[in-house]
Amino acid sequence: MTDPREAAARYRARQQSGSETDADAETGTAPGAGAAVDRAAYIESAIQVAIRRGDFDDLPGAGKPIEGLGDHHDPDWWIRRKIENENLTGLGPPAILLRTEDRELDDQLDLLGRESDVRHVLEDFNRRVLEARRQLMGGPPVVTQPRDIDAEVAGWAERRAARRALRPADAERPKRRRFGIRRRA
Repeated sequence: MTDPREAAARYRARQQSGSETDADAETGTAPGAGAAVDRAAYIESAIQVAIRRGDFDDLPGAGKPIEGLGDHHDPDWWIRRKIENENLTGLGPPAILLRTEDRELDDQLDLLGRESDVRHVLEDFNRRVLEARRQLMGGPPVVTQPRDIDAEVAGWAERRAARRALRPADAERPKRRRFGIRRRA
């Protein structure tokens, strides 16, 4: 079940690819120059046949603009896209890593349960920010500011108190079961 146009294009391509044609000899063109034109015609006709059959319908991204077209030229676009698509962490220049960590730092601090842990995480973050500012390795500039530890600890305590106020009173302390001790009913 082939398209007659496709069959004709294949026939012409087979005829041309075999040897130098009489037309090439008469015009003095290089052998195979006509074959290149016929190959292009064959490819174009195959594309048109596939379009009529509907082979290109329902492709992902159909009807949507091409992503990144018109943005400024970024020579590292491919690595940025790979990092975003694969959700890779820990890769990239320190300036960008610190920016992303700074955005997520409050949520990470809220997961901690002790003030000493919060202070330790903030001290480590501030140390890495200062180290990144001192290094002259190139790349984007480090614009991330160190955090004020006392202010951040106070904010963490306020957010924690607000979360506790929202919890119901009976869910405040879950019943703990000691390992190895059975209660008799």
